[in-house]
Amino acid sequence: MIINDDAALQLVISLHRLLRSLRRAAPADGIQPTQTVVLSLLAESGPARIGELAARVPCSQPTATSAVAGLESTGLVLRESDPTDGRAARIVLTEQGARALVDAARAEAEVLAWRLGALGAEEARAVVALGPLLRRLAEAAHDGSDPASRA
Repeated sequence: MIINDDAALQLVISLHRLLRSLRRAAPADGIQPTQTVVLSLLAESGPARIGELAARVPCSQPTATSAVAGLESTGLVLRESDPTDGRAARIVLTEQGARALVDAARAEAEVLAWRLGALGAEEARAVVALGPLLRRLAEAAHDGSDPASRA
């Protein structure tokens, strides 16, 4: 089944609104949204240079530098020498950073679970069943077939 661009647009808008509302309802102890993305990228892919993080967030290099500096000051990440280039540094997720990321996700999950309780049982099951499909869609962006990855 092929859906039209308008239906895809409405889904994107709904997903953005849901995520924003979850983040507002369950603040991540002072961690900013860009910082959360940086922590997630480090958790998924391992250590990275700031320029790589900026490209993957996406944001400007100064924004990535600022996000990393804030995370570093709270012990959620640390800098280490890049083994391939001693002049460069890689950003590494600390155990404390990994815990903070999980704690933030749990807080958002608690809010989502509460909201799902306001739906009928069948609707709630349908939303939860979308989880694996949404994960597959998110991972499909990494295979190079995504139009945004070809730009």
